[in-house]
Amino acid sequence: MFVLVEMVDTVRICPWDFHRQLNDAIAEELNKKLANKVVYNVGLCICLYDITKLEDSYIFPGDGASHTKVHFRYVVFHPFLDEILIGKIKYCSQEGVHVTMGFFDDILIPPESLQQPAKFDEAEQVWLWEYETDEGAHDLYMDQGEEIRFRVADEVFVDTSPTGPATPAADAATDAAEKKEAPYTLIGTICDPGLGLLSWWNS
Repeated sequence: MFVLVEMVDTVRICPWDFHRQLNDAIAEELNKKLANKVVYNVGLCICLYDITKLEDSYIFPGDGASHTKVHFRYVVFHPFLDEILIGKIKYCSQEGVHVTMGFFDDILIPPESLQQPAKFDEAEQVWLWEYETDEGAHDLYMDQGEEIRFRVADEVFVDTSPTGPATPAADAATDAAEKKEAPYTLIGTICDPGLGLLSWWNS
């Protein structure tokens, strides 16, 4: 679920931080820049693990700050495919069941990956599983806040970096939709009843 990623970056330290230990100042700047940010094709950055190498620092003309090339390792949330995770249902929509892990919300279980047969209750805005027993069918609702176990089936990275000024012919509605698109999304699947809503099987 969490991995260590080796990274290299040039860190700028302002003059009023020169009295601090260089490692401490650099660590703070790296966390300001990366913590809780998604790096394209890498994952969600959590926190700095360690600094492995500091190269020489330079002060450039017209800029009183120091610039140091830093080699470091960062803790990143990037589950591997087929890994089984536990989260809570954030809400349901026609797109599927949206799951949160507390620190990461962009998890979607699409309808075809739910326990079948499943249907969407428009009135309650929840998905339900029509569970067959000897006594007949029972509707088991996937309510908000329920703990759920799912398997990572796919991941989607979207490059959300700026693309420059919009052209006059750009479609405003399309632009608005693109701005809301998550930079990193996990696509999950429920494999079998034993991997579904934990409260159903614990009660």
